[in-house]
Amino acid sequence: MPYVKTNCPITLLSFESTNDVWGRTTNPHNTNYSPGGSTGGESALLAYGGGRIGVGSDVAGSVRVPAHFAGIYSLRCSTGRWPKTGSITSMAGQEGIPSVFSPMTRTLPDLVYFTKSMVGMKPWEYDHTVHPIPWRAEIYDSTKAQKKLRVGVMETDGVVPPTPACARALSSVSAALSTSGHSVTTVHPPSPTKSLLLASSLLNSDGCHTFLAPFRTLERSDAGAAQLSFYAALPRPIRYIHYLWTKYIRRDALWADLLYGIREHSTPEQWAMVARREAYKAEWHAWWQQQEELDVILTVPNATPAVPHGGMRDAVASCGYTFLFNLLDYTAGVLPVTHVDAEIDALPASCDVAAMNGVARGAYQHYDADKMHGLPVGVQVVGRRLQEEKVLAVMERVVEVMEKEGKGYALLEVED
Repeated sequence: MPYVKTNCPITLLSFESTNDVWGRTTNPHNTNYSPGGSTGGESALLAYGGGRIGVGSDVAGSVRVPAHFAGIYSLRCSTGRWPKTGSITSMAGQEGIPSVFSPMTRTLPDLVYFTKSMVGMKPWEYDHTVHPIPWRAEIYDSTKAQKKLRVGVMETDGVVPPTPACARALSSVSAALSTSGHSVTTVHPPSPTKSLLLASSLLNSDGCHTFLAPFRTLERSDAGAAQLSFYAALPRPIRYIHYLWTKYIRRDALWADLLYGIREHSTPEQWAMVARREAYKAEWHAWWQQQEELDVILTVPNATPAVPHGGMRDAVASCGYTFLFNLLDYTAGVLPVTHVDAEIDALPASCDVAAMNGVARGAYQHYDADKMHGLPVGVQVVGRRLQEEKVLAVMERVVEVMEKEGKGYALLEVED
């Protein structure tokens, strides 16, 4: 029985959760930081211990990034595996990057139990959007029993390199898996940069009109979404001049192409982007088929730990590590691994933030290991489409090897 609804950003398009009705949700680990979004109220409640299970929506990382920011567990299901009828989104009819509803929990056993129970209720009998695929115990059990997992590590998306805390979490899991006898190799899949550009254009192909339509007079938008709608509303000549200046004067081609794609597209343009999306998905499918029975991919959920309040104004485009798998419609789970350490996670003196592309600069300008000390850091386990059982089983194997190495994650302790 649902007993509470939790806070979210008004547009559902932010890794923060604040609005003019209910105010701002803070991170239980550090109230100066966000618990993520759009399902940030849920992640905060679960991290604080006020709940055990919950459901969120995910179109660019909105259940996975909150799990990473707040130190909980989540699973981004593929479309058609989790019921959605009766739920609403901020962009009804947007199918370029379909929004999915997925589980979030305080512990991993709860995530497995909740997912198995929901699928076991045969939701396809009352929800036309659900595929008639029962819980496949044989996949879950065989993955749990598999002696040697084949894990590919995607160290960077080529847009925003992981900050030291996130890179350390990824490397610690990779090392623990390798020490336990699993096959761990670095992989270089088809360009994630291409995915970010295409997914951003698809998601905002209506020029941001739909998510802005319900706004009332003087009602404030999310910091990140406000940036998107600002660029989408620029007159075409001004947008093109800005594009040329960014690409050829500032020499930031990635940032220029990304911003120029955030505009209203015609129907032929929309169809052409969908065709490119399908071609990109086919490219990934062919690549994975060549990877010698690769079980999963391991990567960071986000380049940084939790952002400070208002930080999405600058970091709005830093979502490539999750957005990629929305475009592909792959199953992806997030589990907490460690916490930011002020001493070992500081940016090296050689790191030149000013020389980074616009997406990376927006993310890195808020990274401060001293201020972020103690914030959770997670990893993302990615399987292919409709592989929920396999991804959950691998997540359990990761927890087992981390505990064996004495690196198990400690849940936030809350005093009564």
